[in-house]
This record gives sequence, C-alpha cells and structure tokens, in this order.
Amino acid sequence: MASELSGDDATFDDAGEFTAESAGAVLRQACAQAGLDPVGARLLRLGSNAVYDLAERRVIVRIAANPGVLSEMERAVRVARWLGEESFPANRVVPEVPQPLVVSGRVVTFWESVQDAEEFGTLPELADLLKRLHWLEEPESLGLPYFDPFAKMRSSLARLSAASEEDAAFLSARADELEKDYDRLDFVLPFGLIHGDANIGNILRDRTGRAVLIDLDGFALAPREWDLILTAIYYDRYGWHSRAQYESFVHHYGFDLMNWPGYPVLADVRELMMTLWMGGKAATEPQAATEFARRVEAIRTGGSRRDWQPF
Repeated sequence: MASELSGDDATFDDAGEFTAESAGAVLRQACAQAGLDPVGARLLRLGSNAVYDLAERRVIVRIAANPGVLSEMERAVRVARWLGEESFPANRVVPEVPQPLVVSGRVVTFWESVQDAEEFGTLPELADLLKRLHWLEEPESLGLPYFDPFAKMRSSLARLSAASEEDAAFLSARADELEKDYDRLDFVLPFGLIHGDANIGNILRDRTGRAVLIDLDGFALAPREWDLILTAIYYDRYGWHSRAQYESFVHHYGFDLMNWPGYPVLADVRELMMTLWMGGKAATEPQAATEFARRVEAIRTGGSRRDWQPF
C-alpha cells in the first residue's frame, strides 16, 4: 500500500506522462510477457505505482511511475523471496514470473494477492510482525542500503514545484536544522533490518485471517526506532490512533518510543518527510495542495497537527 513515506507521485518523467491510459498499455504488454491475461484487470490505485488486481488469477501487478526504481524493485523482489524462505508472513512475488520486468520504461512486478476484500490488521499484529522481523538476520545478498532520511528530503525538496519560494526556503532550512539535531541522537535499539514504512496501512489480513506485512520497497538498514516512529506520531501528534491502540502496540513490541529522549527529534524528521512527500503531490492534486499548505503552516508556527489528514 502506498503511503506518505513510500514514494513520490511523479506525473511526468522520461517515460512520459503516467496516466491510467499509459499504465494500462504497460499492463497489457507486461502481462503478455509474463503469460498472464489482463482482461478484466481492476485498477486499485494510481499514484507512485499503478496497482492492478488480476482477480481471476489472484495476482497484483504494480507498475512504478518512476522509471528509475529498477534496482529498488530488484531488491524488493529479493526481500520477498528471502522472507518466503524464512516463512515470514509477508506478501510474495508470483514465483513463475521472471521479474521485475521493464516495459516501455516502466518497472513492473507481480505479487500474489492476499485477500479478496480489503481488510487491515491491527496495531498489536503490526507490533508482533515488527518484533519478529527485527530478530531476523538478513543475508548480505539482499544488498540492503543504509537508510538516509536526509537524502530522501533533498530529493523531495528538489521536486517542490508547487511550493512558493518562501515555503521552499523554510522547508530547506528546517531540513538543515533537523539534520544537525539528528546527528546528535543516541539511538538505543539495535541497528539492523527495518521495513522502512511500518504503519497500519501496510499490514493486511489474508484469506486465512493471518496478518501479513506488505509494501517491501523500503527495506533498509537503520536504527529500529524508525519502524516505531509512525505509530507513535499517528497517535501522539495526529490522533489517528487512540491511546488504547497505541498502548497495545507498545505492549506487544515491548518498547515505548515516546519515552526515549530522542523521540521529539525523530518525530520532527519523519513529519518533515511526510510533509515533503505531500508537497510532491501538490502540483497535480488540489486536495494534496491544501493539505501541504496546512502542514507547512503548522510546522512554521508550531501549531496543532490534529487537523492533518492522512493520505
């Protein structure tokens, strides 16, 4: 599932405009190469990926908007296959299809569908899966990168075409300030494998009722605090989770990130990443532009985040 942290909703790039029509053409070509029938395919989402459901085959097809993500998706496929070998509950790539494919400049992957009707897992289940994931020892063959939040920020800042010069300058200065604060953090959880976008939207219930982790693109090496920060700020800053829900997450994982002295800085860093991601959508989506303006103003003035809307 795409979220505020997992990508950029690029609309124009070297492969041409990313629309339902152009994505549909790629889908048909990719399915022909993979030996799958695209007839009746249902478009679930069009954003940083075009996501199609081939319901009769129980296959999900993801077409990346950004043509520069081939190495990233090659890594995601390696991660998915490794998690399968570890019997870890996560979505799987379709085994008989060589992938990723590159079709008309787009990167295409094929995933086994885990459910017929959308149903998310719970925060305790997310905590249990993260705890189990963080105990795994990843092989070097996965080629996981080190997670660099400020490299992501710089990339997002370069694409803020819809932001005013004043807002862009403010956000850039804010990133500089937070980078200095971040470099002084003393992380207490072990460094290692993280999901990278661990939130309630990336845990689904499969057809057997089991909770599974999805969206494997962001796997990286980092302090494990990164996989806890979203649930904390969704509760603490935005009110998207209740106190009881957050406490259940803490109980199952065994660590309350909000009691760590570095929490406010990490929360500010993640919040800025979310805001910049929204800014990347603002040029083409009026609703995102409104939300981006609301978030920038709140960060600038220290205002409440309780009216922020999830995307």
